[in-house]
Amino acid sequence: MAEVGLSGVRKVYPGGFEAVKSVDLRIGDGKLCVLVGPSGCGKSTLLRMIAGLEAVTAGEISIGGQIVNDREPAERDIAMVFQNYALYPHMSVYDNMAYGLRNRRVPKPEIDRKVREAATALSIEAMLSRKPHQLSGGQRQRVAMGRAIVRDPKVFLFDEPLSNLDAKLRVQMRIELRRLQRHLGTTSVYVTHDQLEAMTLADELVVMNAGRLEQIGTPMEVYEKPASAFVAGFIGSPPMNLIPAQAGPDGLRLSGAARPIAMPIHGDIVRPSLLIGVRPEELQPGTGGPGAVAFDLTVSGVEPIGAESLIHGQVGDGHDATVRAAGYVEHEAGAVLPVHTRRGSVHLFDAETGQRI
Repeated sequence: MAEVGLSGVRKVYPGGFEAVKSVDLRIGDGKLCVLVGPSGCGKSTLLRMIAGLEAVTAGEISIGGQIVNDREPAERDIAMVFQNYALYPHMSVYDNMAYGLRNRRVPKPEIDRKVREAATALSIEAMLSRKPHQLSGGQRQRVAMGRAIVRDPKVFLFDEPLSNLDAKLRVQMRIELRRLQRHLGTTSVYVTHDQLEAMTLADELVVMNAGRLEQIGTPMEVYEKPASAFVAGFIGSPPMNLIPAQAGPDGLRLSGAARPIAMPIHGDIVRPSLLIGVRPEELQPGTGGPGAVAFDLTVSGVEPIGAESLIHGQVGDGHDATVRAAGYVEHEAGAVLPVHTRRGSVHLFDAETGQRI
């Protein structure tokens, strides 16, 4: 196991585009750190710099306390699992898993032991003689993971390894991957654009946006106390409702609303432009009791999804909002539905900077 450290790491491409902007990050021994963010946010570039596949423009990367900026990928004691499996099509599963060990001249008995142990852990021991084209997508990804496991590296790097799998198989592989990582105890860095995947896998969640680290924390810390409007709108499915509002002497008022909502505010947050954030599951139909924060939702449609329904509509002067309601509900489009939440469920963000207040 080994700690991974990044200090002031930047990546600037020819032409001046800054893909990664001065990142500072420490990933503890044995932790699974997930980098999540939209396409183009710099997460894969950051992973490739840790792997040595991209040169670092500035800053330092360390693995196990050793600076590795000038080391080749093969000298960093890492193993990488790619999105496209990267298996040799002419080799059997056994030979694909053994290939790296043979190149390092590991004795044959040890290669055999390592390959068979990894195959057993991944439930692919019956497939060792098959070729990749004889395997399903999930089985191929298990082989790719097995090839990484047998190397017994200091660090595993995963670059969106499940994105080519169907939805059901992704869930199954997430569970398997998390179980394996905990069993092996190897420090791991995992890149994904899927926030549900990130939430379920991570010990530590790193949300990236436009080359910056937007927030670092446990999945529930990030979910329950987002540091910015970007994080609030990215983490969660459906995402947090973000509704423009103003804070004045009479309290908070949604943009376009005729009356203030029942929520006292401190004088230091009085400003002309705010965003009120409320998770869909924290909004409930009805006006609520004394002290509830209530406003009206003009219904645009309802999505029944089994045990619950998503009620979509607009609040204030036409801003989209979603309510997650228990069970099956029906509302006509255009109906005005009173909704409410607890004061403690309301998040406030500065509309200009996006930062949490």
